[in-house]
Formats: sequence, C-alpha cells, structure tokens
Amino acid sequence: MRTRWILALVLPLLLAGCTGGGGNGSANGRITLRFQSLAWQDESVTANKELVKEWNATHPDVKVEYVQGSWDSVHDQLLTSFEGGEAPDIIHDASDDLADFAYGGYLADLRNLLPARLKSDIPQRSWETTTFGDGIYGVPFLQEPRVLIANATWLKKARVRIPTPEQPWSWPEFRDITRRLSGDGKYGVAWPLKEPVSATLNLSLSAGGELFHRGTDGKVTVRFDKADQVVPRTIHDQVDVDHSASPTTLGSGGSDTLPGFFGGKYAMIPLGFSYRQQIVQQAPKGFDWQVLPAPAGADGLTQGVSPQTLSIAEDSPHKKQAAEFIDFLLQPKNMVRLALGDWMLPTGTQALKSPALHTTKDDWATGTALAGDLNSAPAQSVRGYPEWKDKVATPAFQEYYSGAIDLTELRQRLEKDGNLVLARYQR
Repeated sequence: MRTRWILALVLPLLLAGCTGGGGNGSANGRITLRFQSLAWQDESVTANKELVKEWNATHPDVKVEYVQGSWDSVHDQLLTSFEGGEAPDIIHDASDDLADFAYGGYLADLRNLLPARLKSDIPQRSWETTTFGDGIYGVPFLQEPRVLIANATWLKKARVRIPTPEQPWSWPEFRDITRRLSGDGKYGVAWPLKEPVSATLNLSLSAGGELFHRGTDGKVTVRFDKADQVVPRTIHDQVDVDHSASPTTLGSGGSDTLPGFFGGKYAMIPLGFSYRQQIVQQAPKGFDWQVLPAPAGADGLTQGVSPQTLSIAEDSPHKKQAAEFIDFLLQPKNMVRLALGDWMLPTGTQALKSPALHTTKDDWATGTALAGDLNSAPAQSVRGYPEWKDKVATPAFQEYYSGAIDLTELRQRLEKDGNLVLARYQR
C-alpha cells in the first residue's frame, strides 16, 4: 500500500516534468524559441514582427516568440541573462559587442549549424567581423557605411566638385572644400563625435590606418602610426586651425546636429547611412539634401563597419531549429525587407542586387555602391577594446579634437595607456 501511494504521488510529477517546458523548451512536442530583436524604428519593428508571424504560420512545430530588446542596454542585459541561464535562443546584437560573449562561451559556434546557402551568400570580409578564434559566433546581416549628408543647394552655389563613389574627395580635398564653404558663422562640416572612437578608427581604414597590430604570439598592441593620424589630424585642423568645423558639435550625437543642418548652419555632416530616414521625416519642405561618399585615402573608400548580427545562445537546447529560423529570416527577399526597414545595407550578395536598393530616391544607390568597400572594424576581435575605448581612447580623442592636447600627447595616451589596458586581457 505504501509503495502504491508513493507511485501515485510521484508519477504525475514525473509526467509533468517530461511534458512541461520553459520559455525556450517544448510542450506537447512543440518547440518554442525566443528571438530578442533590437529593432527600434517603426518600419524595422514591423518587418521583424511580420517575418516572425510568417515563420509561425508555416512552422507549426517550432514557434518563435518575439522579444523586444534595446540597443542602449543590450550588453549588460545579455550578460545578466547568460549568467542567469535565461538568455534568448536567438540574439540580435552588433559584431563589436560579441567578442567577450564569444570568448566567454556564451554563444554557439555556428560553423556546423548554418546552411551552405547562407555561408556562401555573405562575403568573407563580413564573416570576419563575427569570427573569434576558430569559431563563428554571429551572422552579420545589416551594415551601413559612414557617408557625408550634404546640403545640395549650398554645394551647388559654391560650385565645388561633387564627389561620387567612382571619384571621391581625398582627405586633403575634403579639408580644402570645408574651408571654402565656411564663413559668416557657418561651417563646412559638423562632426558629431560624442562617440569619437569608432568613427575615427573606421574612417581611418581609408588611409591605411590599422592601430591594432597582432603579433606572432597572437597578442595585440596599439601603434598610432602615420596612416592612423590622417583622419584625426583632418578633424583637428578643421576644428582648431581652419575653423571650418563647428566646435560645439564635438560632444553631440548625430541626431543633435540635424536642426543646425536644416537651419543652414552646416554644409555637411558625416553620419551613418541610416540617418537618411530621420532626414526624410524631419527635413523642412523643399530642403534639398544628398548623400556623398566619405573621403578616400591611400586605401580608397575602405572603411570599417560593425554589422548587426544574429547569434544563438550556447545554452539553447534547440540550436538546429534556431539556425533554421535565422536562415529563413535571412533569405534574400527577407534580408531586403529588413534592410529597407532599417535604412541600411544587407550583407548578402543576392539581396544587394535588389532594384529597391539601387534607386536614386533617398540616394539608396550611392550607399549600395559602397558595400564592397566595407570591411571588419579595426577593433572587432580585440579583447579589452570596450575598456580601452571608454577609459583611454574616448577622453584622449575628445581632448585632441577640442585642442586641449596635441598629437604627441594623443599618441602617447593611445599607445602607452592603451597597451597597459590590453595587456591585462592577454595574460
């Protein structure tokens, strides 16, 4: 009697344990995957939610739950969820945020999970942004070049040469033209450099700047060579020597400069390609603007990017199904929908062929022409980069651009102080 009573009590609990499931488990044979998206623009959120709905309609055995995340807090939020065992199965992030998660064992190596179609459709230079050690820990799917958004009327009146992807301005020519466009309280350019490091390093690739150098022992050191100095010196001289760049925007974000741009205070602003959406929404009626390629250096129009990525949590019990959802999400036609929603460029070669990305309307064609020049950002795989950026590089560049320190002091701080930080991560 006692044995039967114990079995009667325990058996229902065992059965519940077999059929129950958590947020990313399975119930009644149906798998549930949690997809955390960082989409924030209305068009982008709509595109993501529509694709999740389409997946669920055609995959009754694998349901995807859409979870809204935020770019502002994603790193700390993911770290907490990883350590608490509550990470979403599919993770939307940016490639420059993945290194610590990849090396920490929180993300799944995707090499044996992704289909050949997706692997071959995305160029190797894009895969390099999510490769850490021997593994691939994210699928790079959206990217944006940094471009010049220009007041077209102002440039026409000044009769300056209009650059194209085939014939861009050089960095010296860019500096000269911003001088010509300045005067009477107006500036040829406004540099929004609240976050100066990524903008400086990514644009410096055009001049051959690398900054981070990996030795034969695999360790990385900072070296601020002549090529690395081209872009910082241009910005510094525009602000402090030529007075062709507004000093007040150095601490601003990109959106902060738009009212002055619309008000005729600045002729050009270097911004990410996706800022076109805000300009379309906010520009006064009749305001004529255009997209120009960023200046070119010794390495042409090359610039660094940190693409948006999709990763799979190492703790996910359904990695195969998560990879299948990523493959669905990044089918060429779907990748185009995501790119249009975010006003960015897809990484996929088939998606880039879409006529919708080659129109003159909103200068899509200008940005798409730059896709082949986008490479992995210099700091992509450097362990300790976030601390180096926050504690060393950001204050050093801010002080240099404002004129508080000279180039020699900038170099010393980037190299000496910077290498002390990186050394702690490479012991």
